[in-house]
Amino acid sequence: MPSSPPVAATFSASKSKQSAARVIQQTTVDAKNDAEFEEQGSSFDYSRTVVTRNATFMPEPQNSEKVTAYLQHIQKGKLIQPFGCLIAIDEPTFKVLAYSENALDMLTMANQAVPTGSSDRPSIGIGTDMRSIFTAPSVEALQKALGYTEVSLLNPILVHSKYSGKPFYAIVHRVVGCLVLDFEPVKPSELAMIAAGALQSYKLAAKAITRIQALPGGSLERLCEIVMEEVFELTGYDRVMVYKFHEDDHGEVYKEMTRPGLEPYEGLHYPATDIPQAARFLFMKNKVRMICDCRAKPVKIYQDETLPFDITFCGSTLRAAHSCHLKYMENMNSIASITMAVVVNDDEDEEEKLEPGQSQQPRQQKRKKLWGLVVCHNESPRFIPFPMRYACQFLMQVFAVHVTKEMESGTQIREKKILKTQTLLCDMLLREPVPLGIITQSPNIMDLVKCDGAALLYDNKIWRLGLTPADSEIRGIAHWLVGQHRESTGLSTDSLLDAGYPGAQALGDVVCGMAAARVTSKDILFWFRTQAWKEIRWGGARHDPDDKDDGTKLHPRSSFKAFLQNVKMRSLPWKDYEMDAIHSLQLILRGAFTHPQSVARSPSSLPDAQKPERIVELVTVTNEMVRLIETANVPILAVDVTGQINGWNLKTAQLTGISANEAIGKHLLELVEEASVEVVRKMLYLAFQGKEEQNVQFEMRTQGTQSEAGPVVLVVNACVSRDTNKNVVGVCFVAQDMTGHKMVMDKFTRIQGDYKAIVHNPSPFIPPIFGTDQFGWCSEWNAAMAKLSGWEREQVMNKMLLGEVFGGHNACCRLKNQEASVNLSITINKAVIGQGTGKVQFEFVNRNGEDVECLLSVSRKVDSDGVVTGVFCFLHTASQGLQQELQVQQLSEKSDKKKLKALAHIQHEMRTPLSGIAYSQRMLEATGLDEAQKEILRTGVKCHQQLNRILNDFNLENNIMDSPLELEMAEFVLQDVVTAAVSQVIVTGAGRGIRIINSLPDVFLTERLYGDNLRLQQILADFLAVSVKYSQCGGQVEITSSLNKDFLGECIHLVHLELSITHTGSGVPEELLAQMFGSDDKLSEEGISLFVCRKLVMLMNGDVHYLRRAGKSTFVISIELASATTSTKALAART
Repeated sequence: MPSSPPVAATFSASKSKQSAARVIQQTTVDAKNDAEFEEQGSSFDYSRTVVTRNATFMPEPQNSEKVTAYLQHIQKGKLIQPFGCLIAIDEPTFKVLAYSENALDMLTMANQAVPTGSSDRPSIGIGTDMRSIFTAPSVEALQKALGYTEVSLLNPILVHSKYSGKPFYAIVHRVVGCLVLDFEPVKPSELAMIAAGALQSYKLAAKAITRIQALPGGSLERLCEIVMEEVFELTGYDRVMVYKFHEDDHGEVYKEMTRPGLEPYEGLHYPATDIPQAARFLFMKNKVRMICDCRAKPVKIYQDETLPFDITFCGSTLRAAHSCHLKYMENMNSIASITMAVVVNDDEDEEEKLEPGQSQQPRQQKRKKLWGLVVCHNESPRFIPFPMRYACQFLMQVFAVHVTKEMESGTQIREKKILKTQTLLCDMLLREPVPLGIITQSPNIMDLVKCDGAALLYDNKIWRLGLTPADSEIRGIAHWLVGQHRESTGLSTDSLLDAGYPGAQALGDVVCGMAAARVTSKDILFWFRTQAWKEIRWGGARHDPDDKDDGTKLHPRSSFKAFLQNVKMRSLPWKDYEMDAIHSLQLILRGAFTHPQSVARSPSSLPDAQKPERIVELVTVTNEMVRLIETANVPILAVDVTGQINGWNLKTAQLTGISANEAIGKHLLELVEEASVEVVRKMLYLAFQGKEEQNVQFEMRTQGTQSEAGPVVLVVNACVSRDTNKNVVGVCFVAQDMTGHKMVMDKFTRIQGDYKAIVHNPSPFIPPIFGTDQFGWCSEWNAAMAKLSGWEREQVMNKMLLGEVFGGHNACCRLKNQEASVNLSITINKAVIGQGTGKVQFEFVNRNGEDVECLLSVSRKVDSDGVVTGVFCFLHTASQGLQQELQVQQLSEKSDKKKLKALAHIQHEMRTPLSGIAYSQRMLEATGLDEAQKEILRTGVKCHQQLNRILNDFNLENNIMDSPLELEMAEFVLQDVVTAAVSQVIVTGAGRGIRIINSLPDVFLTERLYGDNLRLQQILADFLAVSVKYSQCGGQVEITSSLNKDFLGECIHLVHLELSITHTGSGVPEELLAQMFGSDDKLSEEGISLFVCRKLVMLMNGDVHYLRRAGKSTFVISIELASATTSTKALAART
């Protein structure tokens, strides 16, 4: 665990720069350790490397030379394992440039049963023509492979020795200046794989991949367990471990599975230098690495000494392991191993930073990182043939895709939790003039990030939570921050000792790591962490003092001991998202701390003037979406919760011959062909459970003029509609007419002979079609596919479909990312082995740089004997109408996200100016105001408090309609409530010439009540606002009331309060009243307001009624409150 320098001055320090610096530092340590091991051999003392790791290296002139020599040694090593042989050739001439010492014996040792045709023994040396060693078909296969840029996609290539007749797998890769070929013998018991590995390897890993894909998301631990179990079964090794690398590059055995009797390693942590940076680089290059026998003697490689360059063999599958690693394996009684890299995308957020107009290519070259390794160990020699290793590599690609999804899901959950905590902390800041609630209440600042303690230095006083230094020590840290990091806004470190804090030793292991955020020049927030080793739990650790290990040996126990030594006086590192959360809270606090210099700026923090325009934009988009659905060129229909049709657009009526009037009210199953009833029944059942199926195909009945054409074939996506309580109230189906395509597919399926007449037919009903033979070569590419992709048939035929036609940035049609490539491989291979694939989403970038989005279905080709000869792939491109619908749907989703972000931003931005208003109100209270002015000020305070309550009701995670509303109890005078509510509509009413008449008697207004005055104020204000809006210009709004008391014993007087708000004019629209009573699902902004107000009224044991009379209408609001008598207050105080 290398030392992490403190991050100061900014909370957004470049993660990539920190990572690069860490890699450089660790590589220097790796080089030094390597030199010591080579020098000392068997006497190498592993424990001394701990001192090396913790030391601070001074720049030395010879350091760069040592590192360069070390890296060259790793890259240019000339030793291989003896389970195969190696030859490097000059591509144009096939002349041998380098060969392994065992190549001659392995490739030419004749079997007595196979005549050689010559009495002369062949030879292999520098300059030998490699074609002389293999049979003519083998040479032809190798020559064909050389014609491809991505030659490794063809691995393994089956070749046969001309002299012995023995089969070999040739694993080929290019390096600068030559072609390197690894040859591995094919055992008689193995089924020779003559097809390309990418296509055939899926069969070996099909069960494991199917199980991974069926796993529901949400548990990285369960995902690792399944992968581990499948690898254990697939490879047959004694031990399978999932290694996980942490952000500081140290490793952890995250999950483990072993045969009985082996020592457990799960939970073990080891230093970053146990897997050197050079080795990690090689894992990124060779994603599956096998060591058959760590005790076997390596084989030398001889190279043409006249070459002006050294050939690099680090990409060879036979590359010999470093002697240090072999010693490590031997000490842990592991004779054989296989290591599989789990490579994921790094820095996902960087994708969002692309400038407008940038091409797709930079995203294809997104930086990768080594998330971890899946490592297998065996206590006896073990060989896994290359096809199985290729299958493991494919399995790791699928695993990496799901790891990425779990990481993204975890990030979203953390962000939601942090945002919720920040919102609650922000609310606390608004309730009190002094910001102590974030320390004294729950949640507090310790809930924001993972820590062992926290402290607040405010106004020269200290408040502490959890495990923290003493007050005097916190003051010392604050003094050190001001002195040493004066220009910074904060600091984070996992080691106060390494950060240079003089008092770090005195703190001991109680506090090692710290994150600090300076709010003002004197006010600081602190978070503290204790030693990292306290978080580590390894079941194999020995706790008996007398049971000691030899720490000088290369062994997992020594690694764990070294790791614990490395994390001594060091905490777990602070993650980037934790520092972002601290920085966000820091910015909020700057606006909330009531120091004069902070408050003076608060009123200027006004909301963005463009926010209302965003809401108008959203309304416009919604209206446009409704219009497009009604006039869409694709079929759209809808049903209610009983399955009865309640939506049937014009396109659906045209296709079926059934008008909307005839369809609406019938059950959907009545209009479905009998063969499709069960499919539709299942789809409806899942939809009513909230599960939205995609790309479901079924047939609809036709009648009238359309009956002769037969059933209509639709492919639909289900979209569930929900009410305010998130209950399913209906389902909408957006469909695509596939009738013409189905006819073509049926005809194609029936014809077993000359299919080309169909595939290459220029008819618009023929979809884009491409295909492969059984070996993975592109064997079909029709005119529609050429038009869609921009690539002519001649340009793609006989290229590898997976890799050359569809693949990365060098392929003809670029796929979006690694996940898309893996999914395409899975879909094609499922079809090959006879598994149904259905229709899957498929995206690629065509030759013109345009994004193509479509559905892919795959069918396998078989000959007359039922042998699979390849696959056909059909692309279902969306019609113009469906593309329009998809665009509208995407626009709607984006608008919803923008609206949510806008609301969150508005909520956040309103806090600071409200704090300024509260401060101004407190300042005005201290001035010499007369009673009238004080009354106006009190009204403003009440309105301010009402707004705060409304903001607190807003929750990003819940629908405002479903959020629980609570009542608070306080004593109040009814006059204050009415005055504050009326003040909110006076300006609006005056603008329309409407008089607001308060007809409440003075005795009534002075009535002291007990209840939630702010909620009552909110209710009155909202109903007054609606009344003013729907009153005619020059009209009036009048407030009247009645009040009755019930005596419930001597202590409680129950008040029945009825408030009537009467307004002139035609009245409130029926649609808005329906929304208030919850009988209309489509709620407007006013409808939401009235719905919430009625909900509040019902919490007060009351209700709302609306009465219409000639020229007038009245809201009648009845509620129950308690009378604030002396006995009532005393009872409330006791409870």
